[in-house]
Amino acid sequence: MNLLIISSISQSLINFRGDLIADFIANRYTVHCASPEFQADHREQLEAMGAICHSIPLSRKGLNPLKDLESIRFLKRLMQDNHIDLVFPYTIKPVIYGSIAAGQSGVPAISLITGLGFTFSKSTFKSRILQKVTERLYRFALRKNRAVIFQNRDDLELFRQKRIVGKKQVCHVVNGSGINLERFKYREPRPSKDAPVSFVMIARLIPEKGVELYLQACQYIKEKYPNTQFTLIGYVPEFKGAEALQAKIDRLHHSGSLNFVGPTRNIYPYLKEHDVFVLPTYYREGVPRSILEALSVGLPIVTTNEPGCRETVTSGENGFLIPSRDLGALKNAMTHFAENPEDVIRMGNASYALATGKFDVKIINRQTLEILKKGLNEVTA
Repeated sequence: MNLLIISSISQSLINFRGDLIADFIANRYTVHCASPEFQADHREQLEAMGAICHSIPLSRKGLNPLKDLESIRFLKRLMQDNHIDLVFPYTIKPVIYGSIAAGQSGVPAISLITGLGFTFSKSTFKSRILQKVTERLYRFALRKNRAVIFQNRDDLELFRQKRIVGKKQVCHVVNGSGINLERFKYREPRPSKDAPVSFVMIARLIPEKGVELYLQACQYIKEKYPNTQFTLIGYVPEFKGAEALQAKIDRLHHSGSLNFVGPTRNIYPYLKEHDVFVLPTYYREGVPRSILEALSVGLPIVTTNEPGCRETVTSGENGFLIPSRDLGALKNAMTHFAENPEDVIRMGNASYALATGKFDVKIINRQTLEILKKGLNEVTA
């Protein structure tokens, strides 16, 4: 069977779908991977696994009807030329245009909704207009899908409520993308339960991820507990206010209040060297990969009671769920660990237990494979 996986960025095929692609190939699927601007090293890694790679004309941002129509036409030719039996797109544009192309080509599609992102996170007039457009595009694209997979139940319920997917449409929920427990191994216990506590946040550094809240909380706790340590990993993309945010980060870094690492491809060494993972996001996540990685390493989690995040924490057991945009609640949660370092061990153990029991990539991949096999069996029946 020929399976086409469509992504909006080639790195994601390695970082987020690499284990899944390997499982597909091991199950004797011929796997085609499509992405715009395929980077050479990503192509090499995927081809070494046995996948076939295709660069596609797909703009990640904005709506341009002429370019978007060309994307659909290109994807239709790609499906026809390679005798694709099933299309498996994820992220917004690949899901929409991949599903439309599959529907017009008579090829079954099963889409993966990996979170709703900016479009469903902001409340500005422009974002509300964009949300309405996106809802209509989703509704049109998904109507012929053989199934739709969600990474949290909140997103499924929202799509049902807005009638983006029909009541009778086949939908599934899996627990995120899963985490490779071998790649993100459980760390050694802290050298001393009384050692100063260290916090780390890893994210794309945009306001919706809660980075400014984290900076404020770090300053507050650092003043009360000078020995505590704070690390920030990620990069500041282009947006209105990006320069001011970067300047604030640099200022705190040079003052010694914060260790700003910047972007890095290998976050495991940083996770295992810290005690508590913090992500005060109000972005519409699927299930944040960074939290899954922290769970696997054995870190307590401080995050928001938002879709995709609430699945990763039982408050008081492996960390704390706080209201979104609530600086006071964030300060209190982080202060708890500064004052009770012994809870780092207890809650970290609970995080690891959650990772192994619920988020192991082998469990998620097995569920996803079964969904796709069922879809293919219905095609060949």
